[in-house]
Amino acid sequence: MDVFTNLAYGLGIAISPDNLLFCFVGALLGTLIGVLPGLGPTATVAMLLPVTFYLPPTGSLIMLAGIFYGAQYGGSSTAILVRLPGEASSVVTCLDGYAMAQQGRAGAALAVAALGSLFAGLTTAFVIALAGPPLADIAVMFGPAEYVGLLTMGLIGAVVLASGSIPKAIAMVLLGLLLACVGIDISTGEKRFTFEVTTLYDGIGFVPLAMGMFGLAEVVVSLEETGGRGQTTAQISRLWPSRTDFARAWPASLRGTILGILLGILPGSGATLASFASYALEKKVSRRPEEFGRGAIEGLAGPESANNAAAQACFIPMLSLGVPPNAIMALMIGAMMIQGIQPGPAVIATQPALFWGMIASMLIGNVTLVLLNLPLIGLWVRLLRVPYSVLFPIILVFCAIGTYSLNNSVFEVGLMAAFGVLGYVCRRLGCEVAPLMLGFVVGPMFEENLRRALLLSQGDPSVFVTRPIAAGMLGVSALLLLAALVPTLKRKRQVLRA
Repeated sequence: MDVFTNLAYGLGIAISPDNLLFCFVGALLGTLIGVLPGLGPTATVAMLLPVTFYLPPTGSLIMLAGIFYGAQYGGSSTAILVRLPGEASSVVTCLDGYAMAQQGRAGAALAVAALGSLFAGLTTAFVIALAGPPLADIAVMFGPAEYVGLLTMGLIGAVVLASGSIPKAIAMVLLGLLLACVGIDISTGEKRFTFEVTTLYDGIGFVPLAMGMFGLAEVVVSLEETGGRGQTTAQISRLWPSRTDFARAWPASLRGTILGILLGILPGSGATLASFASYALEKKVSRRPEEFGRGAIEGLAGPESANNAAAQACFIPMLSLGVPPNAIMALMIGAMMIQGIQPGPAVIATQPALFWGMIASMLIGNVTLVLLNLPLIGLWVRLLRVPYSVLFPIILVFCAIGTYSLNNSVFEVGLMAAFGVLGYVCRRLGCEVAPLMLGFVVGPMFEENLRRALLLSQGDPSVFVTRPIAAGMLGVSALLLLAALVPTLKRKRQVLRA
């Protein structure tokens, strides 16, 4: 069967009443957990995993998949409106999306995020159908050394995208890597930086860190600057992007989609790295790099398309190789095993209804998400008109509930408060939080692959320069860092001469 025949076969499965219902429920749940600060798809999928035992295999996986990529849509809403990233991949959205909202362009920002995600989702679904097996073959070529190069490039990209001081950005990345080391070392079983606090044995959670560094810090800064009145925004005159916005957004969306697909198919990568890499790329190719962080629509369209493309592209290694590129894919593999399905190369041949039905459901689910999100833009925008004296207690309550509900831990709520203080201090010192977040997210993957590469090479560090792909990525990382440092050095020389 050719691709179109396979897609027609998958659509026939996906449009059955039961599967349509599962797709809608997944998209709706994904949107809700993305909108609500502190909640995320990982916890939701984990809670729903036992339910899949009583559901049909195809329907249950369609629902879980809808929750995953639906959260990428919903997460942009809180990131744009109240600077709270529901997911790690929404961290970059806070930078320019929130700035656009503060300028009275919240409607345009939400519409660009939704339409960019729709374009990326539909394009990625077709790419999976057209080139799933070849792309899976490319992913197989990546070993631990290649992942070290890839993650290094991502970390350097975080330094490049920082709008402030390069040394401060490097310091924030290193702090993120240091925070990622907290917990029990899986290889040796040794406790690291836990200070005998049992809650820290599993490491620091993403939610208390993100909610503290972004949510609480933003509340404190706003209260300090406005005396409790909140930040005033310009009058919102329209809820649809202008022609200029579209003209600037679509090339960024296209680049973000391509980048998201390429990074999403690699096990160990994903939506977070794709969104950061897309932001760095857009800032480098832009003729107006000074606008980034101040409401550049390219800085919103590119990462939003990239994270949705990567979220769907990561299904390729999961379905084709049985390799979970992230925690949610690991849970979905568990759901497949509960149903008696063995993930791997045989899935396409032995479970065509599952494979093609899921791909077709992505086409339907992405359209459903836009139909759910765009009509509700007015509702999200009204949140900006709520007096800040009313809004900030609600934000604090959501942050506290979201953090506590994950592990029923009061300690993590206190940890969130501590990170709120740290985030406030960083804001006052002119240090961006985004590089810290990327360092924290990719730190465990970086450490694991670094150790594995050195173990396979018997401690020989030359493995990183003798393998072509790894050497190429490290070379690109060096060029990116040099490109970021040269302007700084030139400015210092000019100051010294003056």
